Formats: sequence, C-alpha cells, structure tokens
Amino acid sequence: MLISRLQILYREKIRPELKNKLGLKNIMQVPQVSRIVLNVGAKEAVKDAKVIGTIEKIMARIAGQAPVRTIAHKSIAGFKIREGMPLGVKVSLRGAAMYHFLDKLITVALPTVRDFQGVSRKFDKKGRSKTGVNYNLGVQEWTIFPEAESSSGNELVMGLNVTINTTAKSDEEAYALLAAFGMPFRKNDK
Repeated sequence: MLISRLQILYREKIRPELKNKLGLKNIMQVPQVSRIVLNVGAKEAVKDAKVIGTIEKIMARIAGQAPVRTIAHKSIAGFKIREGMPLGVKVSLRGAAMYHFLDKLITVALPTVRDFQGVSRKFDKKGRSKTGVNYNLGVQEWTIFPEAESSSGNELVMGLNVTINTTAKSDEEAYALLAAFGMPFRKNDK
C-alpha cells in the first residue's frame, strides 16, 4: 500500500515539532494516532434485513476495507431485537489506510458540510484500554464522503461515528496532535 501524505508529514514535520512544543525528551513519547474506528448503527435493519447489506457496501467504499457486522448480544422485546440480529457495521483502520481516511476526512469531507463552523474541542477521557485520549466525531450524513454518493439511485442516508484513538496522555497533547494534522477545530470552543 502507498504511504499517505499525512503519514510522511507526521514523520518528517509534525513529530519533531510536537517533541519540542510539548517539551518531551524522547521522540518515542510524541503522541500519535493509533487507529480510527468508523461505526454505523442501523435501526432500520430491525424492519428490513437488506439494509445491512447496503450499509456494508457503502462503508466498504468509504473506508477502503470490508466492514464487520455488529450484532445484538441479548434480546430486547420492547425494541423487537433478538439475540444475534445485526444492528450495524464497523471498520477499524490502522496504518496507511488510517492516514488516508484521516486525510480524506480533514481535506475533502468536513469542508463540504453546509454551514461548517469547525469541530468540537472536547475529548474523551482515557478509554477502556487506557492507551490514550480518544476523539469522537459524529457525522450526520455520510454523503459528505464522495464514495457515498447515491449514483445507483439508493436513497439510504445514514450518519456515522468516527473515533480517533491516540496515544496522547492528556487532552492538550491530543489537541496539539490533531491540530497539527489540520483538524478544523472551532476557534472559541473550550
């Protein structure tokens, strides 16, 4: 696989600058993006099983790799959900594919959002794996990605969640990392 533009930028420019900016002694202490997880929940799949197949095809085009179905672990009668029923799809991106997606998200997808004012500066605290600070971004319509354009006449429009896992030890380190990549954060958001 080809090396992404952001991957080269991180190695040659961002990493040394962050080392100096954050006052770190070792280059290996510099935070980095470890993976990106895309997740789509589909309540429509409860009524129509064909919806999951359509979502899988579109997510595979957006992410560049095959998604995995997420299933219900227990039955919930009030929601008409049975154990083992597919409820959505997810994709975990690492390495070059992760950098390609991050580049596409920052430079192509987010600028196409109508009345875009920037993304929130709020970060999640350390996740279950305690590996670093995570950043969650909710996308209301996946049509901001060029691969999701409905050329086949399909009118299905879904939202998706983008989770960016970093190795940063604090919100400030994670913010500095994503801002160095060009993430369009809101100016007056704390």
